[in-house]
Amino acid sequence: MDLDPTRTLFRAAWRDTALAVLRDKGVLLIMLLAPIIYGFFYPWPYGTQAVTRVPVAVVDEDHSGLSRQIARFAMANPRLDVRMVTADAQEARDALWRGEIEGYALLPHDLRRNVIRGLPAVVTIEGNGAYALLNKAVLYGFSEAVGTVSAGVEIRKLQAGGQSAVQAARSRSPLNTQLVALFNPTEGYGSYVVPAVALLILQQTLLMGAAMLAGTWAEAGHLRAGMGAWLGRLGALSTFGFLSGLFYFGWVFFLQDYPRGGNPFGALVLLLFYVPAICTVGLLLGCWFRDRERALQVLLFTALPMAFLSGFSWPVEALPGPLQALRWVFPSTAGIQASLRLNQMGAPLHDVLPYLGVLLSLVIAGLLALWLAAMPRKGDEGFQRE
Repeated sequence: MDLDPTRTLFRAAWRDTALAVLRDKGVLLIMLLAPIIYGFFYPWPYGTQAVTRVPVAVVDEDHSGLSRQIARFAMANPRLDVRMVTADAQEARDALWRGEIEGYALLPHDLRRNVIRGLPAVVTIEGNGAYALLNKAVLYGFSEAVGTVSAGVEIRKLQAGGQSAVQAARSRSPLNTQLVALFNPTEGYGSYVVPAVALLILQQTLLMGAAMLAGTWAEAGHLRAGMGAWLGRLGALSTFGFLSGLFYFGWVFFLQDYPRGGNPFGALVLLLFYVPAICTVGLLLGCWFRDRERALQVLLFTALPMAFLSGFSWPVEALPGPLQALRWVFPSTAGIQASLRLNQMGAPLHDVLPYLGVLLSLVIAGLLALWLAAMPRKGDEGFQRE
């Protein structure tokens, strides 16, 4: 028989909370089933990693051999799918507005003449800025086509001046550079966004589940408890969250072949800090809302702001000063930054100690706030004596 009342309260609270999660269909759906569904379907649109065969048009006002060569190189580029070659810029612009193409290149009528005279020749590229990935493919595709033709023209000019083919190539590009992506070898969008968003998915599902459960306790008058009971509740919720984290780190990243495994031990340590921090914040929010539906309604729309505040998709330096400080209140900020360093870049554990310190501070501060806000008082329903 265990004579330690705190340990007894912890075990009882852990058991009751785990059973509450399993019996509550809404909480079970969000905390266990939603991460699995997201793990399958969120990476699916990014399976090809890079955007290819974007529909475009070429507006050829020059009708020269040079302009036709640029059009042929654009057709051969894997990023582009040339659907239209026309001499009317308005026709291409109307097709862009109708959504038939995502961009076009305008080859001006004086293109060949300016090239022969050694004057600057400008090729205008128009893209649909509403879709960043498609716009990037359009700009890069046409730039590569024009750049390849431009290099050939420069080399022929140097050869006409008496240089050999090898000398002309070296004169045109005396120093060649080769760009190698260290932590995203495929340079794919999926490898960039999913490893970071996975931490955000884990946070949002745990936040909503913990807040809904705390809201249920508040509605039933069972919210007040001692520190031992709160630790038990936090431990049970963290167990479910840790399993979800293992699902992403140990299976989803391998299934989708994303960069991973740089420091697997460090990633496990991160989960031990990250998951309790999320659950603590979720319990605090549930105590504040005191209504399970309200918690779900509010937290459902916070994912996008937290993604921008985390610092992986938007430069932190561009955020206003108050937001730069506020973003550390969310576990996703420290969790995403630490995860990218450990799991994708292979950084040693001591490099992310400041982020782990932030997560630990959130746990300690959150538990103290829970204990003070829901301290048991005699006469309260659901009072538990430590």
